Amino acid sequence: MRTLVNIPDADIEALDRIAAEKQVSRASLIREAVGDLLDRHKDDVVMNGFGLWAGSEVEDGLVIQRKLRAEW
Repeated sequence: MRTLVNIPDADIEALDRIAAEKQVSRASLIREAVGDLLDRHKDDVVMNGFGLWAGSEVEDGLVIQRKLRAEW
């Protein structure tokens, strides 16, 4: 998908230098940078889930499971 973004001229010049050194396109560098950003945020979502139920009054899952099985 194509998208339009405004990037400062100094950043474009820096990207062009890096692209020339790596012998890749500027677009390839930008795709790589976006991918890295998304990967870092994916970890944030996972880490934010840890301890989500800590301190809640919800029963332990194993206790609930045993109660349900006892009804059989």
